Amino acid sequence: MPDAPAAPVIQGFGHSVRRKEDPRFIRGQGNYIDDVKLPGMLYMDIVRSPYAHAKITSIDASEALKAPGVVAVVTGKDLEAAGLAWMPTLMSDTQMVLPTDHVVYQSQEVAVVLAETRYAAADAITLVQVEYEPLEPVIDPFKALEPSSPLVRPDKEKKSNHIWHWEVGDRDATQTAIDDADVVVTEDIYIPRIHVASIETCGCVASFDRVSGKLTVWMTTQAPHAIRTVFSLVSKIPEHKIRIISPDIGGGFGGKVPVYPGYVCAVVAALTTGKPVKWIEDRSENLQADSFARDYHIHAELAADKNGKMQALRIKTIADHGAADAAANPSKFPAGLFSIVTGSYDMPMAHVEVDGVYTNKPPGGVAYRCSFRVTEAVHAIERMVDCLALELKMDPAELRLKNFIQPEQFPYKSVLGWEYDSGNYPAALKLALEKIGYSALRQEQAEKRAHGELMGIGISTFTEIVGAGPSDTFDILGIKMFDSAEIRIHPTGSAIVRIGVQTQGQGHETTFAQIVAEELGLAVENIEVEHGDTDTAPYGLGTYASRSTPTAGAATAVAARKIRDKAAHLAAHLLECSVDDLEWIDHRFQVKGAPERSKTMTDLAFAAYTNHPQGMEAGLEAVCYYDPPNLTFPFGAYIAVVDIDRGTGEVKVRRFLAIDDCGTVINPMIVEGQIHGGLTMGLAPALYEQIWYDADGNMHGGTLMDYLVPTAMETPSWETARTVTPSPHHPFGAKGVGESATVGAPPAIVNAVVDALAHLGVTHVEIPITPPRLWRILQEKGAAL
Repeated sequence: MPDAPAAPVIQGFGHSVRRKEDPRFIRGQGNYIDDVKLPGMLYMDIVRSPYAHAKITSIDASEALKAPGVVAVVTGKDLEAAGLAWMPTLMSDTQMVLPTDHVVYQSQEVAVVLAETRYAAADAITLVQVEYEPLEPVIDPFKALEPSSPLVRPDKEKKSNHIWHWEVGDRDATQTAIDDADVVVTEDIYIPRIHVASIETCGCVASFDRVSGKLTVWMTTQAPHAIRTVFSLVSKIPEHKIRIISPDIGGGFGGKVPVYPGYVCAVVAALTTGKPVKWIEDRSENLQADSFARDYHIHAELAADKNGKMQALRIKTIADHGAADAAANPSKFPAGLFSIVTGSYDMPMAHVEVDGVYTNKPPGGVAYRCSFRVTEAVHAIERMVDCLALELKMDPAELRLKNFIQPEQFPYKSVLGWEYDSGNYPAALKLALEKIGYSALRQEQAEKRAHGELMGIGISTFTEIVGAGPSDTFDILGIKMFDSAEIRIHPTGSAIVRIGVQTQGQGHETTFAQIVAEELGLAVENIEVEHGDTDTAPYGLGTYASRSTPTAGAATAVAARKIRDKAAHLAAHLLECSVDDLEWIDHRFQVKGAPERSKTMTDLAFAAYTNHPQGMEAGLEAVCYYDPPNLTFPFGAYIAVVDIDRGTGEVKVRRFLAIDDCGTVINPMIVEGQIHGGLTMGLAPALYEQIWYDADGNMHGGTLMDYLVPTAMETPSWETARTVTPSPHHPFGAKGVGESATVGAPPAIVNAVVDALAHLGVTHVEIPITPPRLWRILQEKGAAL
C-alpha cells in the first residue's frame, strides 16, 4: 500500500494567539448579547401559539397592560398597520412576523410584550388572552401535495402546498442506464428533522438614536452584513444608518443565518418606543420555533453491472420546509448543493429531483453544519453504496475502491455539473483501512457472529463542496457570494486584520492572524483580528457552509500579498536596488547574492510612514474582495466500529476513525478541534436527535428532556488522521474543514449498525437508531435476548 501524502503545515502556522487577558479566554463563549445593558432598556417576551394550525378569533391584552412594568403589547394587526406584518426570507419567500388572522405552526409568535424587566415581560405573556379556532393541520408532506389537502399558505397566489420543483441531470439517459443495468438497489431514506441546539440561543438588543437617526442592533447572527441589508430593505432606513454588531456567539451551525420574527419585533419596538429593546429566547423557544434542518424524504436507486461498477443514480426527494422556505441557500439552488450526491464516485449517469413542500411546522431548510444540504446528499449515496455492496455480496471497501474517481482524473467534471478541484480518495480510504486494522476487525466480527454477538463495521467516504461563491453562480437575495479582508500595518510593525466573515468558535482570531503572519513575516502575537461589526468590517456574506477559509481566508492572503508587493518597492528604495534584484526568503526581502542586505516587514512598515520614496503613497494597507473561481472539495474516509446490545438495543460506538483531507492545514490544533466537534454533531442525529410531530401538529422534542443532545458520556474517543491534497485554485491550497465531520459521520455509524445486522436480513435502519427502534428490529428478527 502506498504511503498517503504527508500533512504539511505552513511555516509559521500552528501558533495560538488567544490572549489570556481576553475575557473570552477566561469565560469561554459567554452570551455576549445578554451582557449588553443600556439605560432605559425594555425587555421583550413572546406569546406563542399552542396550535399548529388555527384561526385567531381575538387577542385581549387588557390584563397584560395592567401588569406592573408592562409598557406595550404588539400584535400582528399593529404590525400590519405599519406594513411590517410580513418579512422576506433569505430564499425569496415570505414569512409572518406576527400573524394577523391565523397561525401555521405550534410555538409560532403571536404577540410580543414589552416591559421594564425580563420577569415582568415573562409574567405578562401569560395574561395575554388569545382565542383560537383550531383548523386541520398538514403534517405529512406527501399528503400536503394531494389536491384535497388544506392549504398551509393561503396567502400564496399558487393555491398549493408545493413550493418549487428543482432537478438536474439527464432523466431519460438515467432511466435507460437503470433499465439496462445488471443490478439495481432501491431504498427509501428519511433524514429526520433536527435542530442545531447551539450553546447560545438567539437574541438581540435593538437601539435607535433619534438624534443621529442610527439603528444599532447587537445580535446573534452569522451574517451581519447580509442582515443589515435585509433590515434596510424592510425598514427603509438607509444602510449607512444601520449598525449590526455580532460578537463571538456560542455556536451558529446555520441556525443563526436566518432573520427571525423576534429580531424584527425588537427592532420595530425600538423604533416605536425610542428605547433600547432586548430579546433573548429561552431554550424551549429555541428548539420549538427556530429554523430546523434536514427533513428530507429520499427515494434512491443505484444501478451497477454484475462486477460492481456503478452505472447510474436516480434520486427523488420531498423536502419538508414547514411554513416557509426560510433556508439560506444560494438563490439558484433551492435544494442547496444536494446534487453533490454522486459523491466520490465516477458515476456515468445521474438524475436528481427535489420538491419543496409547505407543512404546518416551523420554517425549515437550515444547512445544519453542512454546505447547503450536503449532509443529506452524503447520507443518501453512502447508504446506497452499502446497499449495493450487500446485494452484490461484495466488501464495501472493495466496492468503493472500484468506483472512486482516480487522482489522475482531477479536475473532474461530475455528471451533475460540478468540477471537483482535486482529490485522492483511494489514498484516504487505504490509510483508514490500515490504521483501523480492517482485516483484523473483519476476522473478529466473524468470530463474534459465530457466538451470537452483534458487531458492525461501517465505512463512509464522502466528498464535501464548500466555499461558496463563485459569484457568477452563487448569491443570496441577489448579493454575490464573494468575501473580504482588510489589512492595515501600523508603523511599528503590528497589524489589524478585519474580515467579512463571522466567528462562532472556529478560532478565526488565530487562523487569520497566522495567514497574515505567514504571508508577511510579522509576529503572530502582534496581529489583531476583528470581525462582526458592520461599521468597521468590510462587506462579507458571513460564516456558514465552511466558507471562511476558502473565501475570507483567501481574501486575507491576497490582501497580504498586495501589501508585500508594495513593500518590495519600499525595500528596493531602502536597499538602493531594483525590485527585480530582490527575493522574498525567510520572511524578508533580500538582495540576490547578498543576503546580508535585507529588510523585514517591520523595517518596511516604519519606512512606509517615514521614508517612502517620492511619489509613493504612504502606508501599508490593502483590501481584497475575493471571488473564488470555483468551490473547494474537501473529502474524507471514516470507519466506525459498533457493538449492539441484544438485551437493550443500545448501540455502542467502540471505535471511530476519521481521515480528513482539507487541503493545506493552517493550524492543526484548530482542525482537530473542528473535526472532534463535528464528529459529535454527526453522532447526534445518527443515534439520538430527532424532532417529530403527531397528527395534530404537536411537537415532540421541544425540550432538552426529550431532545437528546449527546454529552461527553455518550461521545466516543475519536481517532483522527489526515491526508493533504491542496486545492489548485486557492491562494494557499486550503479547502475548509468545519463541516466535513458532521457530513461524514452519520452514514458511517448507520452503515456499521446495518453491517452488524446484515446476516439477519437487515438492509437499512432509519436514523436516529435509538434503542427502542433497534430493539423492535431485533425482536422481529428473533435476535433479541
